[in-house]
Order: sequence, then structure tokens, then C-alpha cells
Amino acid sequence: MMRDLEQYSAWRQGVAAALRAYRDGAQAADLLDAATAQRIARTLARLADDKLSVAFVAEFSRGKSELINAIFFADYGQRILPSAAGRTTMCPTELLYDPAQPASIRLLPIETRAANLSTSDYRDDPHAWTVLPLNVDAAADMHEAFRQVSQTRAVPVDEARRYGLYDPDDPDLAATVNEEGMVEISRWRHAIINFPHPLLKQGLVILDTPGLNAIGTEPELTLNLIPSAHAVLFILAADTGVTKSDIEVWREHIGAGAGRMVVLNKIDGMWDPLRSEAEVDGEIARQRAHAAQLLAVDERQVFPVSAHKALVAKITGDDALLERSRVGRLEQALFDELIPAKRDIVRRRLAEDLGALNGAQGAMLAAKQRGIAEQLHELNSLRGKNQNVIAHMMRRVDAEKKEFDASLFRMQAARTAFTRLSTELYGTLGMDVLRDHVLQAREAMARSHWSAGLREAVRLFFDSVQAELEESDRKAVEIRTTMEGVYRQFSAEHGVALPPPPPFGLAKYRAQVSDIEALYQKQFGAAALLTTSRTVLMERFFDTIASQVKRCFKAANAECESWLKVIMGPLEAQVRQHREQLKGRQASIGRIHDAADTLEQKIETFERTQAALERQKAGLAALADAIAAAIDTEPPH
Repeated sequence: MMRDLEQYSAWRQGVAAALRAYRDGAQAADLLDAATAQRIARTLARLADDKLSVAFVAEFSRGKSELINAIFFADYGQRILPSAAGRTTMCPTELLYDPAQPASIRLLPIETRAANLSTSDYRDDPHAWTVLPLNVDAAADMHEAFRQVSQTRAVPVDEARRYGLYDPDDPDLAATVNEEGMVEISRWRHAIINFPHPLLKQGLVILDTPGLNAIGTEPELTLNLIPSAHAVLFILAADTGVTKSDIEVWREHIGAGAGRMVVLNKIDGMWDPLRSEAEVDGEIARQRAHAAQLLAVDERQVFPVSAHKALVAKITGDDALLERSRVGRLEQALFDELIPAKRDIVRRRLAEDLGALNGAQGAMLAAKQRGIAEQLHELNSLRGKNQNVIAHMMRRVDAEKKEFDASLFRMQAARTAFTRLSTELYGTLGMDVLRDHVLQAREAMARSHWSAGLREAVRLFFDSVQAELEESDRKAVEIRTTMEGVYRQFSAEHGVALPPPPPFGLAKYRAQVSDIEALYQKQFGAAALLTTSRTVLMERFFDTIASQVKRCFKAANAECESWLKVIMGPLEAQVRQHREQLKGRQASIGRIHDAADTLEQKIETFERTQAALERQKAGLAALADAIAAAIDTEPPH
């Protein structure tokens, strides 16, 4: 497992090294414009921040925390995450490593559920979190610190309802009210553990979720953390079997698919010295088949294990017990699915970036080569010519320069149109536009006390957001069409070949918003009436919906900003290059006019430059091939 992650990390580092070499080569050849530098920097940042996330989902007492201990933390010689009978993980807990932060546990108070903000909205607000230092050199200290995620507090029923954590119509929750009218709830809403574990250093993120009822009450889990996880392990227990709540959560929030696995834990409860090993294996196989049938998955996606025995075996070095626990098969299957799937996603994105880089650099090189060839032709034509001919050519270059300046003046109208359209694009895609739609939806929800009114407010929110994205798409098409005309005009007037402006669309962001709406509809769309507590929960869900859409708009804005810079890049680079070439020709002919004997030296200089450009072209092609080879590299088996 550690080797698999190390190989994946080494692959990313190899691709990053090849990209940096390409950047340095382009810079040395004076071919690194601002747009290309920005694209490479963005790609390197994505590679550096690449994460692999694994979510563990289960009802309490299924051995979920014990399984995490067995798979990831057995090397510490004891349990790190609290693991005991009953509920030990009371709030969603992320284990990750950020080298820019000290080892610590960040805890978000449960009181934040009363505000109109999701967990994501608090991530960048350091004042909202309680931060506890983590002593990574003492396992006992870490174990004690990790117990924070199991802390609870007693609150009045009204307070629990305000947080969306109590439903009077739920008989199971009604039974939790004590004689003083108090309800036990988690002390914390979310926990982030920054921990320099070797696997976490390689980019692994582990999500430990509370019991299944929290899946329905914490929107961040339903709408963000679980759907975005690269792998989800759904843990059942052999001693309880597949319950009704297990089936509901699997169908509504997880479902079969790539990276989705079912773990049948506690098979050691079926180990019976009075039965043969074949009989025990047969009983485990029957339970596995039954679980697969109820959850409608292939039996190969159900992994019987004993997390407890696996942890004991790893700590004591008992290889036979470890083999019998079957956890090794789960670990191998997890990383066999997780890493290749993630690598394919990153590869596709890298291939797109490499194609764009090659196109931009190829166009710049071709323009330079054309300029040198034209100047060489002009200089060769001066051989044996008298001063009158040279003066005539000087006048011709001056005329070309004036024509060039005039064409730049004509392009100002196009630049003005580009600026106007860009402003209009941000007028529909900007974050302030989204903020207004969120405020309008919240106000409409606050005014409505009926299910239909609440649902209508959310429907109008999604319709408005999609309308803004569609209008932004139309503006982007108009910008690209305008720039294509400018490119064609410049190419025709000055005899240069420009690649077409890069495309840009918001289809993927519109799809993301549609996916968020589908999750909302799945949760609330079918119910004819909503109880008071479900209304509170729906409002909490809208807070998370708004946060998810906000994140989507931020990503769209960032990509749009980059596109608007990139779309002007090739044209601006050609304008600069053409101006420099005209100045160079003017200066060269002028010097030859004054000293005709320098003509041969000048021709020789340009021939050397031409040869150097060929070498630069070959060098950049080799560097691009090195990136492609790094992307396609397969890990050793």
C-alpha cells in the first residue's frame, strides 16, 4: 500500500520535473510568454495539491474506526483513533497532511450549524476553529487528543432542533431525551487532523464519518465529501447483517460504482473452534453473497474482514492471524482501484495542457522562423545592389511599419469590444451575482412556511444560476468569435499564421450544478410535506448547496480569467514579435546603407540564428516528448 502511493507520488513528481524542464527550456529560448507561464504554473500547482481521498461510512459499532486503525495506523503499536463499543466518532473527521501547518486537530464547534454557512465556508476562517496541538512523538498523547472527536454535550431540545439534530417525529430520537429535557449531541461539527503520517504525506486523505443518521443530517457529507471521495468503504458487521438503514444509505448516498466497496467486518465472530474451517468459510461466503444481493453489487465488491484481528496481527507480528483476517485483500483491492482511476483523471487533464503548450510554442517558433527567413531573403537580395536599391528597401520597410501601426490602431476597436464583452461576461458569472441569488433564495425560504414554498424558492435558485451560466456561455462564444475575426484580420494583413483562439465553455460547471440539484431533489423532492425539523434540515442543506455552487462559480471564474488572458496571448506575442522584426529589418538595412561591407556578416549572423531556432525547435519537441513519456509512465509491477 505504501509502495503504491509512493509510486503514484513519484509519477506526479516525474511529470512535474518534466514540466519544469519544458518551462526552463522555453524561457531560455525566449519563448515563454505570460500565458504559457501561467498555464504551466497552474498545472504544477494542481500536481502539487493532488489528493487521494478515501471515505469510511458505517453505522456505529460496525468497527469503522478499528478498520482505519488496522489499515493505516498499526505501525504505531496501538490504536490511534478511538475504537470501542458504541459511538466513538461523533463528527465527520478528516485526516490529512498539510506541511504548511503544524501537527494539530482543528475542531469546528457544533454551534456553527445555527448560522447560514456550511462547513466549507468555515475552512478558510481560522477564528471559527478550536485548534489543539498534536504530539506526534507520543502515541498515547495522540490517542488522547483524537478522543476529542467522540466528545458530546447535553443541550435543550429547542437548541438541538435549531441545529437540525432533533426531530420530534422520530421515535428513536424522542427516546434520547432525558428526564431534564436534554438531548446529547456532538460537541463538534467537523474535525480536521493534520498529521505527518507517511501515507498522508503522499497525498492520502482519510474521511471518518459518524453513524448513518449523521449522513442525512450533515449536508456537507451528502453533497460534498462522500460524492467527491475517490473511494468509499461502506462497512457492515457480520454480527448484525445488512439492516434497513444500511440499505437506505447505500442506495441514497453511495451506490455501486468505481471505487465503491462494501466491507463485511467482524467475521472473527464466526470463527468457531467446534466447526471446521471449511464450514466457517462457507458461512462467511453465504453472508457475503447475501450482503451483495441486498445491496445489488457484485460479490467481488464485498470484502469479509476482521479489522480487530488485523490490527492485533500487525502489532504482534502474527502473519497467520493477519492472513486469516483477510484485510490484505481489501487493502490491495482498494489501491488497485483507487490509484489507476485517479491517475487516469490526472493524465487526461495533463494531456490537454500539453496539447495547448505545444500549440502555443509551435506558433511562436514558426513566427520567429518566418521572420528570420524573410530577413535572410531580404539581405541576400541586397548582394551586389547599389545604395539607391538599399534606400528603396529602407523606404519599403518604413512603409510596412506605418501600415503595421495603422493596423494596430484599427485593432483598438476590437480590443474595446473585447473589454466590453469581458465585463459583460463577469456581469453574469461574477461572485456578486451568485451572492444576490443566494440572498434572494434565503429570503424566500424565510417567508415561506410551507413545503411547496420552500421547494419553489430552491427551484428558482437553481433556475437562476443555470440561466446565468447559460448567458455566460453565450458571452464566451461571442468573445471567441470576435477574437477569431481579429486573428484572421491580423494574419491576412501581415502574412502570419495564428492558431485559432482556445475554446472555453461552462458545460462542465452547468453539469456540476445539475448534479447538486439532483442530490437535493433526491433528499427533498419526493416528500409531499415536510415536518418542522425537516424544514430546518432543508435550510441547512441549502446552506451547503449555496456553498457548493459558490465553489463551482469560483472555479469557473478562475478558469474564465485564465482563458481571457490566454486568448489575447498569441496575438500580443505576434504583435510584439512583428514589431521587433520590423525594427530589426529597419536597423539592419540602415547599417548596410552606411556600411555595405557588413552585409555578409549580417547574412552569416542570421543564418546562425536560423540554425539556432531549428535547434530550439528540436529541443522543445524533445522536452514535450519527455513530458508525454512521464505522463504515460506505468509503475513497476
